[in-house]
Amino acid sequence: MPVKLFLLRGVPDDETEEVRELLTHEGIDYYETPAGNWGVSAPAIWLNDASQLAKAKSLIEQYQSERTIRMRTEYEQRKSEGKAETVFDRVKNDPIRFILYLALALFVLYISIQPFIDFGN
Repeated sequence: MPVKLFLLRGVPDDETEEVRELLTHEGIDYYETPAGNWGVSAPAIWLNDASQLAKAKSLIEQYQSERTIRMRTEYEQRKSEGKAETVFDRVKNDPIRFILYLALALFVLYISIQPFIDFGN
């Protein structure tokens, strides 16, 4: 019976690829389910053989702890070199997205407080 091993929603592509390589290298038989056309399904990696679950989970747990250390080290290095991306850099690189998100947030705020403004009248 297949068993879900690793959810892929919100997981970066490079991490997904590294998990695939790890499982393949260790000879663990798996398959993936995509998010579907509208992204509403659960993208995940599933094991064909439930008896490999303990080994696969321990491999992924070890991989994730190593990845955490590696990503933090890379971030600290970029930060010390002044190359870490800031909020201003993101706004500068994609101003249209920033404006759209800001407009959406202001609209939601307006809709949320409008009844209270009208209540005072």
